Amino acid sequence: MRIYNTLTRQKEEFKPMEPRRVRMYVCGMTVYDYCHLGHARVLVAFDVITRYLRHRGYDVHYVRNITDIDDKILARAEENGEVYSDLTGRMIRAMHEDEARLGVLSPDEEPRATAYIDDIIAMIHRLIASGHAYEAANGDVYFAVESFPDYGKLSKKKLDDLLAGARVDVQEAKRSPADFALWKAAKPGEVSWDSPWGEGRPGWHIECSAMSTKCLGDTFDIHGGGPDLMFPHHENEIAQSECATGHKFVHTWMHAGAIRVNKEKMSKSLGNFFTIREILEKYPAEVVRYFLVSSHYRSQVDYSEDNLEEAGRTLSRLYHALRGITPAKEGAVPETEFDRQFAEAMDDDFNTAGAIAVLHQVANEINQFRRDGDTEQAHRSAAVLVRLGGILGLLQQSPDAFFQADTGELSAADIEAMIQARADARKAKNFAEADRIRDELLEKGIILDDSREGTSWRRA
Repeated sequence: MRIYNTLTRQKEEFKPMEPRRVRMYVCGMTVYDYCHLGHARVLVAFDVITRYLRHRGYDVHYVRNITDIDDKILARAEENGEVYSDLTGRMIRAMHEDEARLGVLSPDEEPRATAYIDDIIAMIHRLIASGHAYEAANGDVYFAVESFPDYGKLSKKKLDDLLAGARVDVQEAKRSPADFALWKAAKPGEVSWDSPWGEGRPGWHIECSAMSTKCLGDTFDIHGGGPDLMFPHHENEIAQSECATGHKFVHTWMHAGAIRVNKEKMSKSLGNFFTIREILEKYPAEVVRYFLVSSHYRSQVDYSEDNLEEAGRTLSRLYHALRGITPAKEGAVPETEFDRQFAEAMDDDFNTAGAIAVLHQVANEINQFRRDGDTEQAHRSAAVLVRLGGILGLLQQSPDAFFQADTGELSAADIEAMIQARADARKAKNFAEADRIRDELLEKGIILDDSREGTSWRRA
């Protein structure tokens, strides 16, 4: 298996520190608002990575943190007139609802910054004692970037270039413009914790260093996150972690690609974002997941309704192949050439686009067996399709459940009622009324399939 390492800018053979065991940390959400599609990109990407590593036999310890205290959270809570912990609790519940709908498995650990204050303070204390951090006159504690010669090794930014043209504002107490806050002195009335440097709260970067090393050790295998975190967040994590522990922080760095809207990165700061729940009001959750998985995790994804519609059509082809066919029982079908091709794609830096192409080859084979009347082979191939789809978190519901998902103006109950009304009209030989109901359903995207067993339906 080869994984692209952002640190070295090349694919490398993956060799975990312990045989068959993977320790992975991914930067999670700052919970001051609902998650948007860019967050879904990261959630789904590392969910697929975790699923595939486990499929390959690795014991994965997956940690994804929650930042539940920072400037944005406090500002939003004040704007809402609510206690900050009420805001974060509400947003965490919403995040869990969103990720569950997208089929994202829960991480093994989900540490929250406010539960690790003692560990954060201890790490800052070590950095001060070793000369890598200092207490400023304003009560803040800063990391001295120039004390870490390797600063910039992840982002490939040079410290001299970062300092060129920069200046320290007269209100700041930093020794250098590049230095960053480890501890922020509390403002009057602001939520705070006691520390050796007075009342305050942690800076953003130190949270992840303290939580990741506490959960996974001083050095671990994989650290992941969104594309915008490489600098300065992950760069700062490396500097403070390696200075605090004296060990290499992470072996493999992984960054998911951005979601773009009109050629700009989707983000809350740009105001061009769509929340996950807004999108799920219009599209089935599995279609959104398929849209995200069908591109390589490092690639940029262009969001548009056309692209989501196309994702729905291509996913529908896979479910159409499974309609009316019961997959052979688990374990009844040994690994096939399709399994090998799927693994070959995924072993190449989790190439989900290549893996999706294999799924469509299997679907084509099912359709061919169906045309040939070879039902036994169709059942066996269906088992392969469901098995491989499950590794990507796809194709785990029945075709009828997929095609009847509530995403239109008519609910399933409404549709069943209209089908019954149509059946009553046909029984009364009122064929004009029966045709009218069929046409009305068709106009609303509902396709009826009549057979000897009765009438089934699906959304177009």
